[in-house]
Amino acid sequence: MDDMNKLFPAGPEAVPAAYRLPDLVEQREYLVAGKLRNWNGPFQEVLSPIGVQGQPTVIGRYPLQGEEEALAALDAAARAYDHGRGSWPTCGVEERIRCMAGFAAGMKERREEIVRLIMWEIGKSLEDAGKEFDRTVDYIVATIDALKNLDRLSSRFVIEEGVVGQIRRAPLGVVLCMGPFNYPLNETFTTLIPALIMGNTVVFKPPKLGVLLHRPLLELFQSCFPAGVVNTVYGSGRQVVGPLMASGRVDVLAFIGSSKAADAIKKQHPKPHRLRCALGLEAKNPAIVLPDADLEATVRECVQGALSFNGQRCTALKMLFVHRSIADLFVGRLCTAVNSLKPGMPWDEGVQITPLPEPDKCGWLTELIEDAKAHGARVMNAGGGEVAGTLLRPAVLYPVNDAMQLYRVEQFGPLVPVAVFDDLEEPLDYVVASDYGQQLSIFGRDPRQLAGLIDRLTNQVCRVNLNSQCQRGPDSFPFTGRKDSAEGTLSVSDALRVFSIRTLVAAKGTEANREILSRIVRGRESTFLSTDFIL
Repeated sequence: MDDMNKLFPAGPEAVPAAYRLPDLVEQREYLVAGKLRNWNGPFQEVLSPIGVQGQPTVIGRYPLQGEEEALAALDAAARAYDHGRGSWPTCGVEERIRCMAGFAAGMKERREEIVRLIMWEIGKSLEDAGKEFDRTVDYIVATIDALKNLDRLSSRFVIEEGVVGQIRRAPLGVVLCMGPFNYPLNETFTTLIPALIMGNTVVFKPPKLGVLLHRPLLELFQSCFPAGVVNTVYGSGRQVVGPLMASGRVDVLAFIGSSKAADAIKKQHPKPHRLRCALGLEAKNPAIVLPDADLEATVRECVQGALSFNGQRCTALKMLFVHRSIADLFVGRLCTAVNSLKPGMPWDEGVQITPLPEPDKCGWLTELIEDAKAHGARVMNAGGGEVAGTLLRPAVLYPVNDAMQLYRVEQFGPLVPVAVFDDLEEPLDYVVASDYGQQLSIFGRDPRQLAGLIDRLTNQVCRVNLNSQCQRGPDSFPFTGRKDSAEGTLSVSDALRVFSIRTLVAAKGTEANREILSRIVRGRESTFLSTDFIL
């Protein structure tokens, strides 16, 4: 533990100059109706998990708003949408693409500042923070390309049974966007960007942990999009989200977090049948390690899958089932690999285990460890579970059984539970009985056995990973889940459909109607009825 304490900076001067925050980051600005307004009310302090001897330190503050400010942001979004009659929902696809491309270009210029804030706010390593930023920009570019392809498919008339029609996708209305702390930029933008580019207007509430990193983008939102298209609100979810939902004027809820929170938010809407949802929720993704698995490759994938960004990913491997015949050998190699991971501060070269941003997360994880030990598990790796401030050394727990909380609870942290099985039906029953159905991983070599497992498991989860860790990417692949793990599908192309609805214009194929349609198209009189082909 003394060694772990020494990993924290002894003071501000001990932080490399390139990664220091220049001053206390005081955010007074918030964006509503196209104007950056100054906040003069109460503020919420922002604590960084990086501090002297691991004690959280104040790095900034942001507005602590309430119902009045939340409803003002909603009013602005509703006016900009104007029941689908506003300039943004009625403008052409090409114009929305132009605005989004300008935003992406401006965003690139702010990379260094945003990456630094990601490190300080949530403790993500410099390398991973940079990857998150770059992946987000790539996602915007890919979304633009996907919309071009979608529009090209729609840029023609269809004639069926004597009826002429054109089918396009239209926006849904006002979208409330809320992202998670673990990918506060990328995951938030995987809903915000498609919602905007499809013509919706947005009320955007940043995650509780990961607020300040969005500040550099406020002026960019203001300059790139028409007034009221993007509006921000800050503060406690109970104080601002409740009034937004209770108003009944939110048409789409885009939320990434826990199913419990999502259920509570949805229930506040007075007309739930009118509320559309795009939800990315929790998961307890298992791995099934078969007797013939390639141990070296399997251990490598399991370590990365379980402990990338300290295991703080919904896609993380959170329960490992290993066949008894190889369990001891597997656990031994797993412990060696886990203990080779470098702990430290986000800017340290090669760092893999960093401070945890959630308040008292180390205490809760310690409770899970003690509960597992009380029911027969052991911490198998030397030093596993040691805590210094906000830093927790990863712990491999074995053998885990169904009497332990860790068997079913999503730990969302650097704990690696390993259970042993004799009969393959044991892990399969676990998957069937689970409340979650996002992904799982299978490790083995027998094609016939793997094929049988794939056929049984694809009706339980939405992605089966063969000899590889669970993950979201590539972003062109569908990302969703069964049961309590998701609602809606978020890939680059799927998200465009989630935030829009198919709409068509149809007419009987009479000579007069054909002439009318032709004149509208030739004269470019409509943004909907158009055969323009976007290059």
